[in-house]
Amino acid sequence: MSGSPLAPRPVSGSPPPPSLYHERQRLELCALHALNNLLQRPCFTQEAADDICKRLAPDARINPHRSLLGTGNYDVNVILAALQSLDLAALWWDKRRSLEQLALDHVVGFILNVPSRVSVGFLTFPFRRKHWLAVRQLHGTYYNLDSKLRAPVAIGGEAQLREFLRDFLSQGLCEVFLVVSRAVEEAGTWLSPE
Repeated sequence: MSGSPLAPRPVSGSPPPPSLYHERQRLELCALHALNNLLQRPCFTQEAADDICKRLAPDARINPHRSLLGTGNYDVNVILAALQSLDLAALWWDKRRSLEQLALDHVVGFILNVPSRVSVGFLTFPFRRKHWLAVRQLHGTYYNLDSKLRAPVAIGGEAQLREFLRDFLSQGLCEVFLVVSRAVEEAGTWLSPE
């Protein structure tokens, strides 16, 4: 999945290629947007995510995998189940590992869970909530496909991606999940041999 080391890389913040799929934030559907942005197509709907929630907790009066209000706020279990339905897996990245160990050519993309400010219009609240976002390599460049962004933002090549992930992980309350095929998960080839 990595581009040629000789190919020019766009500068971070340069406009994305016109073919990138990018859903913008709506309600509390960041997990849904992260999945679709990672997959580069509208693969999952809110109804599909709600069905996954029901399957995960069929007898629960109050479903623990989504918002009480039905506006989304899906947890990691919904993301894992959605990816499994496509023969993909999300692997939690242990922050104690060096990011240099990632075999990026075996990774489809990344889903991050990060602290995010809560705002409504121009009003920003003094607390933070967790937010899901996707990162994926397309056309030889890694992109931040965060649904809160107006458009995807170019990160750059492999070195810039590792720095991007390192910056998020250094913030403490961030979790990184590698999205890989089931075959890669089973073979463990998402890690470079030491």
